[in-house]
Amino acid sequence: MALSQRLQLRQTQSLVMTPQLLQAIKLLQLSHLDLSAYVEGELERNPLLERDAGEDNGPAEQPAEPEPIQNAAEGADEPWIADTLDTSRESIEARLDTDLENVFPDEGGPGASRLDDQKPAAYSEWSGVGSGGRDDDDYNLEAFVAAEVTLADHLAEQLALAVTDPAERLIGQYLLDMVNEAGYLAGDPAEVADKLGCPPERVEAVLEKLQAFNPSGVCARNLAECLAIQLKERDRFDPAMQALVANLDLLAKRDVAALKRKCAVSDEDIADMIGEIKRLDPKPGLRFGSAVVQPVVPDVFVRAAPDASWIIELNTDTLPKVLVNQTYYARVAGRTKKDTDKTYLSDCLQSAAWLVRALDQRAKTILKVATEIVRQQDAFLTQGVEHLRPLNLKTVADAIGMHESTVSRVTANKYMATPRGTFELKFFFTSAIAAANGGEAHSAEAVRHRIKQLIDAEAPNDVLSDDTIVEKLREAGIDIARRTVAKYREAMRIPSSVQRRREKQMRAAAV
Repeated sequence: MALSQRLQLRQTQSLVMTPQLLQAIKLLQLSHLDLSAYVEGELERNPLLERDAGEDNGPAEQPAEPEPIQNAAEGADEPWIADTLDTSRESIEARLDTDLENVFPDEGGPGASRLDDQKPAAYSEWSGVGSGGRDDDDYNLEAFVAAEVTLADHLAEQLALAVTDPAERLIGQYLLDMVNEAGYLAGDPAEVADKLGCPPERVEAVLEKLQAFNPSGVCARNLAECLAIQLKERDRFDPAMQALVANLDLLAKRDVAALKRKCAVSDEDIADMIGEIKRLDPKPGLRFGSAVVQPVVPDVFVRAAPDASWIIELNTDTLPKVLVNQTYYARVAGRTKKDTDKTYLSDCLQSAAWLVRALDQRAKTILKVATEIVRQQDAFLTQGVEHLRPLNLKTVADAIGMHESTVSRVTANKYMATPRGTFELKFFFTSAIAAANGGEAHSAEAVRHRIKQLIDAEAPNDVLSDDTIVEKLREAGIDIARRTVAKYREAMRIPSSVQRRREKQMRAAAV
């Protein structure tokens, strides 16, 4: 068959995502903080967008219409215009009823008593000198507010008192700059010595002085050194304790028998030593200037109704409220002559109207998905996590008539406040674990909760192994494999049965 080239027309259908559709999809998966930042940017770029007057930020300022500029010659007959345009010194002094010398009389001269009477009681003649001075007699109350003391400031104050040699103070400040928020030295003293061009012994000597600073344990290079510094301050760093600090890995594994052999002590002594270690501060730097943890702000509120149903409502504080200023558009568009300006205004109007519709559609979609989640997980809200049902995206998507990808975007970075607590929307979507007797499947989260309950209730002399937990779960109608139990246990940071037995025996010996 011969190959040839030809032209032909073909009509097909395809799904094309416009830029606005792509942006609407992006808005669905944004958290309320990212959405607020995006809306703020649109408010700055688009002159036709304004905040809703009912928002807490106050009414939006209407764009001021420019006043017509009048020629000075056209209004020269008006006396107030002529007076305003007169900028001579005599005219200004006559209107302000003062002179423009701005010279204060000398102390003891004429008018000195009147000026002194105007000074505040705590006025200082040196208050205007230096960076902390003031140019007028008014107090700045914010200058007297005590700032939060950070770890760097606290250590720098001690450095100025403890180290007098300029070279050692320079080394000490360089080392303090390498201390992280937890109070640990994040660098190598040998590298510091190489960069500063000084002997490593001198850097070690300065570091030893810094490790004596308050809080105890600061400027340590690792956890063992941090604990050793605190024990030395308490005069508890004996040979047995040194052996314990040198074998913290065994303490983490809860291998009490190996620790007893390393430290050569009895059961009672090893229990006291471990208790002493637990009373130390592993991160002494967190006492100063730690970052404030911001609480999670829910996007949806769920509360019980009097008729035993659930009331689902959106958190209006997380929903940006913007409007399209049609009045300003009509006013400006009527005076626009250039085609480029008309095109710009038309684009701004379309973008503003689309954003308002997209935000409204986003809120409706979130409410629709949250309502279906509450309907599916009614037993969890009523009776607890043991009754959490297995749920996937397809179930919710089919129930509300949307695509799975839309539900996935809606549940990303969104939180729901319920009587059981605040949960991410993705928390309610869990995999299913088959029932042993062929009944209704169990949620993976509910199975994890059941495993934790079994482990918490075990006796010190009867610690449950993973195989035993599997047998108990199968007796309760849950068909689960041993490796799944081990995976869930490790995800909850629960140690193995051997480590739990050691820990419980250690606690029993301490009691």
